[in-house]
Amino acid sequence: MAKVSLDKLKTVVSENAAYGKEGAGEKALPEPKIDTQGRSYATGKRKDAIARVWIKPGTGKVTVNGRDSKVYFARPVLRMLMNHPFVVVGREAQYDVMCSVSGGGLSGQAGAVRHGISKALTYYEPALRSILKKEGFLTRDARVVERKKYGHKKARRSFQFSKR
Repeated sequence: MAKVSLDKLKTVVSENAAYGKEGAGEKALPEPKIDTQGRSYATGKRKDAIARVWIKPGTGKVTVNGRDSKVYFARPVLRMLMNHPFVVVGREAQYDVMCSVSGGGLSGQAGAVRHGISKALTYYEPALRSILKKEGFLTRDARVVERKKYGHKKARRSFQFSKR
């Protein structure tokens, strides 16, 4: 391997900067993924629920399966869970969300919507990815219900043993 002087290295780095290439240790952000209608789309999953989420700049209106989020997710805990990505990145009431959710129960659906919103936010504003990833919103929660086993009442519960 050839030895390179520090002066030579400085010229190489400055040439790369002149051509618009990223320097050492810096990564260029990916381009935002926005469709012709100004929306970003992402799919979120949690347990058996799958959420298709579109976000676009707006007033903070959230629509789930054609209904307002306050009607669909009646419990405040579920709405808080769903809006948590916006709170963390400081974008409350700046995006309109339209999503369709299927499968699972309400808790799984709220988690799927949260996962979808987080992914869609990173597609719309790639700079937010590090914040959302640090909070764990971009990780798909793989915990699902354990299946029932043969010869058992439930997944782990056995029938009561009787000696006589």
